Amino acid sequence: MIAKLLIAWALVAVTVAVHAGGLASLLRWLMRSPMLPTGFWPTAWLLVRVTSTLIVIHLGEIAIWAFFFVGVGSLPDLESALYFSGTTYATVGYGDVVLKDEWRMFGPVEGLVGILMCGLSTGSSLR
Repeated sequence: MIAKLLIAWALVAVTVAVHAGGLASLLRWLMRSPMLPTGFWPTAWLLVRVTSTLIVIHLGEIAIWAFFFVGVGSLPDLESALYFSGTTYATVGYGDVVLKDEWRMFGPVEGLVGILMCGLSTGSSLR
């Protein structure tokens, strides 16, 4: 049990580190901009780029969990693992794909991490 808690903590730490690096890069890029755009289309284009970058960061974090689940044999293939991790991270949780019993507590942990990382993305982008 302790070993699995440490593994879960390590996955959380990696997820947070990836998120922090991605957000730091995004914020550096935004801060280097000479000025914020004015007008509808330039502002919309900026928001599309920021949103796209955030989605890529989140997809990378989902992939980390998915590769772990495949690596430990908790899910049969990468497609199932990506699907499970995506629905869990986004807290949709359909329940049609589930982890093997010995790893099932990792699902709620990934869901909590997903909520927190989405909150960090929102808070950091509104700076």
